[in-house]
Amino acid sequence: MKSNELMTINMGPQHPSTHGVLQLILELDGEIVRKATPHIGYLHRGVEKLSEHRTYHQVIPLTDRLDYLAPMSNNLGYVLAVEKLLGITDQIPERAKVVRVLLTELTRLKSHLVWLATHALDIGAMTVFLYCFREREVITDLYEKISGARMTSNYFRVGGLSADLPAGVEQEMREYAEGMPAHIDEYEGLLTGNRIWQKRTIGVGTITAEAAIDIGITGPGLRASGVDWDLRRDNPYSGYEDYQFEVPVRQEGDTFARYKVRLDEMRQSSLIILQALDKLKPGPILADCPKVVLPPKQDVVNTIEGLIHHFKIITEGFKPEAGEVYQGIEAPKGELGFYLVSDGSAHPYRMKVRPPSFINLQGLPQMVEGRLLADVIAVIGTLDIVLGEIDR
Repeated sequence: MKSNELMTINMGPQHPSTHGVLQLILELDGEIVRKATPHIGYLHRGVEKLSEHRTYHQVIPLTDRLDYLAPMSNNLGYVLAVEKLLGITDQIPERAKVVRVLLTELTRLKSHLVWLATHALDIGAMTVFLYCFREREVITDLYEKISGARMTSNYFRVGGLSADLPAGVEQEMREYAEGMPAHIDEYEGLLTGNRIWQKRTIGVGTITAEAAIDIGITGPGLRASGVDWDLRRDNPYSGYEDYQFEVPVRQEGDTFARYKVRLDEMRQSSLIILQALDKLKPGPILADCPKVVLPPKQDVVNTIEGLIHHFKIITEGFKPEAGEVYQGIEAPKGELGFYLVSDGSAHPYRMKVRPPSFINLQGLPQMVEGRLLADVIAVIGTLDIVLGEIDR
């Protein structure tokens, strides 16, 4: 090969550091990346089209499989959109709203733990991987107790929750949230001051605030570039306006800044969990809207009215008035939005998902072009993508 020629290589789609079946077409000048083109579509599931042939309740399990590392965040975004479409947002009981906040913040911790574990492993730090999965295992145990599933958990329902929290779980959550900051300090002790980690992350994958906004990047990737924006605070839902927390922001816009922002977010999530547990009071977990909300299981078993409502909603679904809504939430990876169009039938006429991983991935070429091939690995890790919501 002549010295002035570029070499084109395929990275993925079966590469361990692409975090799923992502293919990158890289044009290299030696070890310098001159052009990077992401190719997607290998995992395509057609979730949006599948949703158009199911009732609104039947769509909920499909959302678990989008960002499968944050299933309850996906559930929350969807059920909030349906509740807005039905006009019952103000009728959700307080206990249900608090439990939703509690579990989505646990989900944020769960997602960030997998991000840090795999990101560190990509760069060569194996101990952090083992530590993070140790803490993640506790959350998956809680998931199993609450919803019956460890990974693709399905717990939120239109109008509230599928069931109340089992006995003893609240105390387990409190102990976990109280102990989590010490674990985060442990991760930082292994990485933040490590010279190899610093050389692989500081100044790598830099993106300015203007470029991040133009691309549509949200979440930690946007806040690490100096943009102070978080939907939980700036466009609150599920009662987030009643919680006290800080939104971590840094100015550098590089891989190290995104690492620090996510660690600080984990600390804030632990504080929100403790506040939610303090707010958690006995009460109903479902809105009093029997035409659209599945009745409690005890009513289905013991009353003919509950049995009839359950049967009608499951077999026929409910029919919102014609209209359209958009609902965005602050998922672990950024803004997750659901756009729903109703034509008055029992099925969504259209459903469009705005997944943060898909949008954030668009920043990859700008972050890696002109950098070394090894930096591509670090930048993919710092984007924290899941192909399940990219190839939705």
